[in-house]
Amino acid sequence: MTSALSVNDLSLNIGGAKILDGITLEVQENETLGIIGPNGAGKTSFFNLLSGLRAPSRGKIFLGEKDITHKAPYERAKLGLARTFQTSSIFPNLTCLENVRIAAQAANNKSLNILKNAYSFPEVVAKAQEGLDQVGLSSRSLQKAGSLSHGDKRRLEIAIILVSNSNVVLLDEPMAGMSVENVPELVEIIRSLKTVHKKTVLIVEHHMEVILGLADRIAVLNYGELLVCDTPANVIANPVVQSAYIGEAL
Repeated sequence: MTSALSVNDLSLNIGGAKILDGITLEVQENETLGIIGPNGAGKTSFFNLLSGLRAPSRGKIFLGEKDITHKAPYERAKLGLARTFQTSSIFPNLTCLENVRIAAQAANNKSLNILKNAYSFPEVVAKAQEGLDQVGLSSRSLQKAGSLSHGDKRRLEIAIILVSNSNVVLLDEPMAGMSVENVPELVEIIRSLKTVHKKTVLIVEHHMEVILGLADRIAVLNYGELLVCDTPANVIANPVVQSAYIGEAL
């Protein structure tokens, strides 16, 4: 199997406090890795290191065989790493189509010409429309993104990922704030990232039923350390994990 993303001895200290300590982990191509842990375990900090928002105090990060430890976020994006955040990160005053078209345009170097109208590149617009179609937002293409429901904003973010030519996707609590009735549909869209689009997915999520339904393996963080990384069944049965989750819902 081929590694899509790997970290070696990854650590983060802030003001003398250990946020992450010595994490070594390898994620295979076309694998979905769930990341769980109690509040304050370091899950979002881990994503911040992977995406380049923070620099590690120690350790290395590899995207495939490329060392991206000191790459800027935009450089990692160009190399195929995409990320969503706990709160939706979109352009609220642009239409859904414009939001996705910008990502499609960035992925198509031929269309980066400031002297031309973006809509003069029909292949870019078609790709953006296809991204909206794949997440069920084709009928909302001309709607301002800021007026979408919370669930539709999440779908729009995934449409942006689909047209970005990313290979590895980091999803930070995609179900946060979602109504119960909208969760199953978003789960299937996330599942399609692996099954249809052949992407590697890392997902931080507090809803254990979501993680159990999506993940090939689950990594458990606790106080900044990696407790275990194993199949969902083995993780749930692990007494160390159960001890770490005292007072937390599995």
